[in-house]
Amino acid sequence: MKDKKREVIGEILHRLAAKFVLEEGSKSSLLTITRVETSPTGKEAKIFFTTLPEDQQDTALKFLERKAGDFKMYVRDNSRIGIVPHLAFKIDFGERNRQRLDTLS
Repeated sequence: MKDKKREVIGEILHRLAAKFVLEEGSKSSLLTITRVETSPTGKEAKIFFTTLPEDQQDTALKFLERKAGDFKMYVRDNSRIGIVPHLAFKIDFGERNRQRLDTLS
């Protein structure tokens, strides 16, 4: 799959994941989609997120994993990307570390 197409699919998935989380998530924590990485074949996508407060990240991960099938249907219904890749949600520890460095400086 060409890099430009992967980039576009990643942007679509990022936008839809943010909207899905806003609509389906609880209001007890702030869950933010930080980035999406698609595999070179385009058959897999990792969706990274952070939470505030930080201690809610495991709860958020369980929620997202439970809703993965619903999200896949949401992507299918709200985009024209064709075959929806296999989706995996991951905690964005890199973003969390960047935030810590910002507070230290």
